[in-house]
Amino acid sequence: MGELTDKAKGLANEAVGNAKQISGNEQTKAEGVAQERKGEAQQAKGSVKGAFGDKV
Repeated sequence: MGELTDKAKGLANEAVGNAKQISGNEQTKAEGVAQERKGEAQQAKGSVKGAFGDKV
């Protein structure tokens, strides 16, 4: 995947994760936190690819 793809997927995962955290269900909230962290990691991966090229 390229830099923009990773960043876009990261943003989507963060958005869905944030939405899940609003729910009243504790399990769904926990899933939301995990998904938000996954999105943050994907965005960081995209940033690294942008800095070093898509070969990372």
